[in-house]
Amino acid sequence: MDDAEKLRLRTRMQEELVRVRQDVETLEVASQPIAPDRALGRLTRMEGLNDKAVSEAALRLARKRLVQLEESLQRLDGTRWGLCVRCGNPIGAARLEYMPESDCCVKCAS
Repeated sequence: MDDAEKLRLRTRMQEELVRVRQDVETLEVASQPIAPDRALGRLTRMEGLNDKAVSEAALRLARKRLVQLEESLQRLDGTRWGLCVRCGNPIGAARLEYMPESDCCVKCAS
C-alpha cells in the first residue's frame, strides 16, 4: 500500500471516527433509564423499554467500533497494517475502504 492510499484511508478513518463518536453520543442519550414515575401506559412503557434495549445494544457496537477505529488509526503507519493477522496476506483495498478497522482478510473473517 503506497503513501497516497494510506493518506486516503487515514482521512476516511478520521471521518468515520467523527461519525461514530456522534453516534455514541446520540445512543447514550437514547439509552438513558426510563423513570418509573413517568406517566406512561403499560404498552408505552414496554415499547420504551424495548427501544432502550435496542439503543443499548447499538451503543455497545458503536463503542466497540470506535475502539477498533482508534487502534487501527494508531497502527496505520506500522509495517504490518493492511496485512491479515491470521494468514498474513494483504487485506483487500475494497475491504479496508469499507471497514478501515479490519485486521483480517475476507477469507479469514468468514
